[in-house]
Parts: sequence; structure tokens; C-alpha cells
Amino acid sequence: MKSLQNKKQQQAGFIYLVLAALFIASLVTCNLIANKFVEVDMGFHVFQVSAGVLPYPITFLITDILSEIYGRKRTNQVVLAGFFSTLLVLGILYVGHSFPAIESSPVSEQDYSSVFQNSWKIIMASMVAYLAAQFLDIRIFHFWKRVTKGKHLWLRNNFSTVISQLVDTTLVVGIIFLGVVEVSFITGLIADGWLFKILFALADTALIYPIVIGFRKYFELEPGEELNF
Repeated sequence: MKSLQNKKQQQAGFIYLVLAALFIASLVTCNLIANKFVEVDMGFHVFQVSAGVLPYPITFLITDILSEIYGRKRTNQVVLAGFFSTLLVLGILYVGHSFPAIESSPVSEQDYSSVFQNSWKIIMASMVAYLAAQFLDIRIFHFWKRVTKGKHLWLRNNFSTVISQLVDTTLVVGIIFLGVVEVSFITGLIADGWLFKILFALADTALIYPIVIGFRKYFELEPGEELNF
């Protein structure tokens, strides 16, 4: 762990807060729009996925950056902060549902219910999957970081995501739809959701390298070294 002094220590703390905020904002947005299922035509395949999957790649890009630069402990803290933030959102949605809409309300009671009536189930399913997948992702990431002695960032970035997102997608789709629709439909959603996430995980390798290199150059970190602030 590299200790920083004065200005750079403050900058490292500020960047950490910004990354944590982006992570939590993306996570909450994922859950709020997860009730809508869409088709995404990628040319070679039309994916049927929850709209919540669209911003989700941002979350595992950020956790990989945090894991690489700030370490496992700091990354776990952001994951837990995201969990409690989402629980707060769930509570606010419940409170909003508890009070009936007035006649002149731009959003009617029916509109509110149609959008958010299943949010508690989706969010709770997402949270179970989220905690399992994120902690698994971080553990696998740091396992390969130790094995490779801080080298081959692409390996731990992609391998951790491939495994953790299979767990995440299987759990969240299974909890929501098992016993409600046919198993073939469930497996199709799992396959589409997982493959969609993996494609973006592979694509974000092109982003994580310049970001990590920039961090290491600015904070004068050796390969595999992490910030301590």
C-alpha cells in the first residue's frame, strides 16, 4: 500500500468519492428501470434483456478500477454503500406508494403502481444477486492479482466479470421468474443477459487500461501497488 501526502492524498480521496457516487447512481438506476424488458439488436443477435442491464456494465468497470487502485477493503465498502443506498430507495418507493395520488396529480396511482408495483421484488432479487456477485467479483479479481503479481490486468478484469455476472444474472432472473414463466424463457433471459454483460466487460478493457495507467503514473504506483489514504 502506498501512503500519500497532503494534496495527492486529498485528490485520491476525492476521486474515490466520485467513483463511489457514480457506482451508486448506476446501481440505483439499474434497479429503477429493471421492470422494463427491451430488445437490443447488436447485428449478430437480438438480445432480450432488462433495461436495468444497460447501465450495469458501469458498475463492474468501477469496481475493477477501485479494486486495482484502492484495494479490496475500499471496494467492499463501496459495494456495501450501494446496498444500503438501494434499500433506502426501496423504502422511499414504499412510502410513495402508501399515499394515494390526488385527482390532479400528473402521475396517477395506476401509473405509479404499474411502474413501481414490482420494484420491491426486483430490487430485493437484484440485491441478493448483487451482493453475491460483487463480493465474488472482488475476491476473484484480487486472487488473480496476487497470482499474476499485479500484471495482466485484462485477465483479472475479464475473468472476474465472466464468473460473477453469470452468478448475478442467474440469481436475479431466477428469483424474479422461477415458477412464474416457463424454464426455457428463464434460461433464454439468463443467456442473453449474461452474454450482453460479457460483451461490454470485454469492451471496457479498452477503457480500464488507460484509466489505470493514468492513475499509476499520477500517483507513482508500481504494478500491483494500491493507494492508502
